[in-house]
Amino acid sequence: MKLTLRNAFEYVLKGPKMKQLKTYFTMLEGYSPVFSTYDGGVYEMELTRTCIHSFATHASKLQPHVEGPDLRGLQAILDHRPNPFMTSAQFLYKCATLYEAKNTLLILPILDKADRAVGYYPANYSLLEVMEVEGSPEPWIRVTFNGGQTVAYELSRCGLCSKYLYNSDLVGEDNTALGPTMQLLHMQAQGIEEGIKNSATFRFMANVNNFSTTKDLKKERERFVEENFGPDSGGLALFPNTYSNIKQVVSSPRVVDPEQMRIIQERVFDYFGTNIEILQNKSVGDAWSAYYEGKVEPFAIQLSQAMTCMTYSELERARRNAIVWSANRLQYMTNTDKLQVSSQMFDRGILSTNNVMDIWNLPHVEDGDKRYIRKEYTEISQLNQVAELQKQLADAKAQQNLPLLPAEPEETVIKEDEENADPAGEN
Repeated sequence: MKLTLRNAFEYVLKGPKMKQLKTYFTMLEGYSPVFSTYDGGVYEMELTRTCIHSFATHASKLQPHVEGPDLRGLQAILDHRPNPFMTSAQFLYKCATLYEAKNTLLILPILDKADRAVGYYPANYSLLEVMEVEGSPEPWIRVTFNGGQTVAYELSRCGLCSKYLYNSDLVGEDNTALGPTMQLLHMQAQGIEEGIKNSATFRFMANVNNFSTTKDLKKERERFVEENFGPDSGGLALFPNTYSNIKQVVSSPRVVDPEQMRIIQERVFDYFGTNIEILQNKSVGDAWSAYYEGKVEPFAIQLSQAMTCMTYSELERARRNAIVWSANRLQYMTNTDKLQVSSQMFDRGILSTNNVMDIWNLPHVEDGDKRYIRKEYTEISQLNQVAELQKQLADAKAQQNLPLLPAEPEETVIKEDEENADPAGEN
């Protein structure tokens, strides 16, 4: 089915036909599974948003692979437009962002007329409820968006990726554990702002004579400020002789200590599993591979499993149909490491020409999927056969009177004949 805006809105916002939602589905935890999003705003702070953006950017480079017979053209859909509103990279970026910001990613299917998934939509929901439906043997989920629109699907049709699973079996815990650190970040920003303001102000103190009432003092202060600190003052303050003991109040604004700032940042990095080199795009080689294996790859595995289960039935999965998201980690090596891997693995038949082109971010070439191997390499199981062939070759040469070793010098042979001759000449 061709994806269009019309059927996307029809199937995403309205969902499939369903029977009457009956009651909340009872979970093993013993309470009704109703999940609302945390309004603490982890995406609103500069540093936390940077951590989420960095992860989402790297995750958007994952490549889809549809395993098994692709009868619905899912490979082309995942390669280009998983839904009418997003490209493949945008879809992955949105999925990773929701996964990090909410600790739970919910993917809703776009269905065709045969009720099969032909598209995917990452839902930024505000409320998720697990419900029982009359006549349905499985639970349903009712999703409420920020605009108040509601949609319901069978739970098995949706994809869920979660982290910090503890109280719930479906969605992860909220980000309240990060609250104290976010308060420190906010206070840190306020301290820097107030320090800049205080360092840009001038204050004076002085004694004023011949003023008997506080009302007169107030008027004099207002007059002095207007005449000396207004736009036409020229940056010069003039004190009349009614002022004495004039002194400037020098303020020493205190900004955040660099060590304290580093500690606060490290707390955020620990929570999101990243570091400053990743945020500033300085990591290559082993450092980036560690980030991939610890952060990006677990998300790719969850996303692959969730999309596989929501797309294929149990029988189709038993036939090895799957959706797999993966990345070429070799692209992030240094040029020296890339050269070593390319040369060592190409002539051993491990990498094809196009595999090497991928490592160097170069376009594929014709016949680039062929693999080559150096001739001196032999399969281990064939080592005895090679030795036997060498022995047969040696025997064949011997039967043909072909010298296997260099002949000895002629004079040596003659000398040996002379030594063996009969001295009396009787023989």
